[in-house]
Amino acid sequence: MAHYQRAGHVPPKRHTQHRDPDGRLYYEELMGEEGFSSDSSLLYHRHVPSAVVGARIWQLPDQATQSNQPLLPRHLKLHDLFEGEEWKSCDAVRDRRLVLGNADVRINYVVAGTASPLYRNATGDECVYVEAGSGTVETVFGHLDVGPGDYVIIPRATTHRWVPSGDGPLRLYPIEANSHIAPPKRYLSRYGQFLEHSPYCERDLRTPAAPDRVEDENVEVYIKHRGDGPAGLAGSVHVLPHHPFDVVGWDGCLYPYAFNIADYEPITGRIHQPPPVHQVFEGANFVICNFVPRKVDYHPLAVPVPYYHSNVDSDEVMFYVGGDYEARKGSGINVGSISLHPGGYPHGPQPAAIEASLGAERFDETAVMVDTFRPLGLGEAGRISDDGVYAWTWARKP
Repeated sequence: MAHYQRAGHVPPKRHTQHRDPDGRLYYEELMGEEGFSSDSSLLYHRHVPSAVVGARIWQLPDQATQSNQPLLPRHLKLHDLFEGEEWKSCDAVRDRRLVLGNADVRINYVVAGTASPLYRNATGDECVYVEAGSGTVETVFGHLDVGPGDYVIIPRATTHRWVPSGDGPLRLYPIEANSHIAPPKRYLSRYGQFLEHSPYCERDLRTPAAPDRVEDENVEVYIKHRGDGPAGLAGSVHVLPHHPFDVVGWDGCLYPYAFNIADYEPITGRIHQPPPVHQVFEGANFVICNFVPRKVDYHPLAVPVPYYHSNVDSDEVMFYVGGDYEARKGSGINVGSISLHPGGYPHGPQPAAIEASLGAERFDETAVMVDTFRPLGLGEAGRISDDGVYAWTWARKP
């Protein structure tokens, strides 16, 4: 997304000498996508960014998936995954649990109560939705304060950590891509500016204000990278001689940012609008949409809940995070639930929800949806949290 930002101290001309007050050179690092051919930023470090003094293997959490067989829609109860007080000792990186995944994207869930280690995802961008709680995402670019409803977009290989704040748990829904994550192309000009019909724009994005200088030695960074483990992943821990948050300035078009779901302006119409109007981000072979409180269809004969549909190319994953989702009444779906509707299965509202929706003027519901263009397998957390009965709810008499 070509939205130029600048923070801290950078030289007037790129790739030229930049010195501290004592005359020592800063070390310039280019962080760029697609081999110098796409968005990038330049960061200026006090120490050599490539220096490593130790390394070991990080055994990743279970990344294996099982096929959705027999093919069924499923209700996954994520709030059952972290019970009691166990969240207090969990962090947002090492204690993620895989819910669903394929070769393009992995959907996780974690409830954190303690600061994570420094972390770098070298396989793709991350979009982390903050379901509840608050905290700070400390990054090599600077920090972002985050809270309920925030999407946090973290570019591939950005060193960062999650620090919960407050007394309650930090509930996170990390969506890990094997690609980059960006706003939909149809909302951007050919130069990267948000267009007038976009449901959000640059003013809605929060970026790091300035780099946070940290002085420390022998610092560990956990790295998720390509390997021969499940999902083609592996983990390593690098020990750096100096803290990576030694940046004095940076500029460019590649950086982490936050966007709150409440700033998304819903697109409505006289009759029911299809899911693409709810799209907020896209990656390779998947899209992210959100359903927010909104006025609904105003044709006198409108049916506000969705029609039954066979989205033959996609698996649809809906994470319910607020309000009262009209189309799922009577199914057991509640806040903290995921519904999985796989490709090859026609799905739609619960039968009783159709008549109940007639005449409605507004829906008070918030949900985050991921549509994938390859089948999703059930991760360890998805298998454990499956209620086992959702598939039969449409056969009940209204």
